[in-house]
Amino acid sequence: MRVVAIIVFAAAALVGGCRSGSAAGSFQSAPCPVQNIAGVPSANLGPEFSCGYLTVPENRSVPNGRTIRILVVRAKAATATPKPDPIVFLHGGPGGIASLEAPGIVAGGMNAERDVIFVNQRSGLHDEPHLACPELDAFDAHAVELVYQDPATAALDGAAVAACRNRLAATGANLLAFGTLADAADFADLRVALGIEQWNVYGVSYGAYLAQQLARDHPEGIRKLILDSVLPPTVNIVEKWWEAPASGFKAIFKACADQPACAAVYPNLEAVFNTTVNKLARTPAHVTVTGASGKRIQVTIDGFKLVPLIMDWTANDKVVDIPRMIYNIAYGDGTMAAGAIAVAAEKPADQQGLLGAGLALDAYCQDMANWTTPQQALAHAKMAMPALPDSVLQIAPTGSYMFHECAAWDTNRSDPITRTPAVSGTPTLILSGTFDSKTSPSWISESTRGLRNSVVVHIPGAGHAVLPRSKCGQSIMSSFVNNPTARVDTSCVAQVAIPQFTVPASR
Repeated sequence: MRVVAIIVFAAAALVGGCRSGSAAGSFQSAPCPVQNIAGVPSANLGPEFSCGYLTVPENRSVPNGRTIRILVVRAKAATATPKPDPIVFLHGGPGGIASLEAPGIVAGGMNAERDVIFVNQRSGLHDEPHLACPELDAFDAHAVELVYQDPATAALDGAAVAACRNRLAATGANLLAFGTLADAADFADLRVALGIEQWNVYGVSYGAYLAQQLARDHPEGIRKLILDSVLPPTVNIVEKWWEAPASGFKAIFKACADQPACAAVYPNLEAVFNTTVNKLARTPAHVTVTGASGKRIQVTIDGFKLVPLIMDWTANDKVVDIPRMIYNIAYGDGTMAAGAIAVAAEKPADQQGLLGAGLALDAYCQDMANWTTPQQALAHAKMAMPALPDSVLQIAPTGSYMFHECAAWDTNRSDPITRTPAVSGTPTLILSGTFDSKTSPSWISESTRGLRNSVVVHIPGAGHAVLPRSKCGQSIMSSFVNNPTARVDTSCVAQVAIPQFTVPASR
């Protein structure tokens, strides 16, 4: 059930030659991967892209120790007279795959006037090593038919991580060396290795968190910051995660109430949602659906499984079906929800184990879970969504038993500096979607206190990761990056329409 934001689109771009880097890193051109991801030809990098590898120490505190190689993809600017300061794209996740997002981001026009650089952060797909956990994909496939709130499911989640850790440890990789601070240092080394004097840093979700770490610890060469769906360093997301769906869902419920058709067909949506979650927590629904392959799939829908499903839908075209899905299952029809949940059971074998689990688990565990307790996290969750049962709230809302996973991963705490804010006068644009259910807009003030030259823009009806899906957000970013000051044209916000929720044609 875990939700991993991997955006797969189609599109275009290009990269430069080999330059020697700093003492800590070097860059070497190389052919792009023949297949970006097996079975998804639209994600492949065509001749308009060029690639290479950044080589850096696995552990910078060990002189002459192991090195790792990190895939770098560069999209050439569409204009014949590009600006000299490229954009570097810090993807979400953690552990997501920038090279998969590259075609769609370029199709959206981010490279109109500048080169855009995408980096598969350490431990990611096409990196050496790629620290993946297909065991977690197998767990997710099995969990489709399980009661997710059951303690036995938590044990299976932890066991999957333990099996992955044991397998990866046997390769000799230092599994403690793939956290956020090392990740930020890689980007600082990359700028030097590519000979870039200044660049503009765009970060989304975990990438926005990473961008703030980069601005704090390696501010050299950063011309402008763009933070999309921001997680501040001072917010422990494992502890306060439920604040995000609390605010995002409330915005969805209000939007439905504000649309006469939705309000008429789906009245009191928040109360119906809360009642349904509690009912399913007590008595899960069992639904059989036909998967894309024609296989019959048994799906168990408990109270928890609705949460990551709605979170996922708030960030894509399915947002318009959220009220209908909630009401359908409230009145006994779980087909729509079950069909979406069942997708995890049919993930092709060659599309499993894509997530860079080394970075993901190091970041979540070192930076977050190891600084709090299950009791503290549950207390915060109950304050955020008091109408939901503890059995639901004890799970990370994206779908992980985080404390079980981190106990199995067996890592330490990060350096305390990871929890300190970025203090900077660098011109900063912060984009936030009002439907965002994965990072809460209420956290933004934690970032703006230190980013004293910042502009915050809320895009109505947008979900998590504003830029790929919002033309207004793209226009605002373009205006911001091109303007030598922090001024930005936000006039398009007033023209953004909230998505119209679907209702039965007969009503």
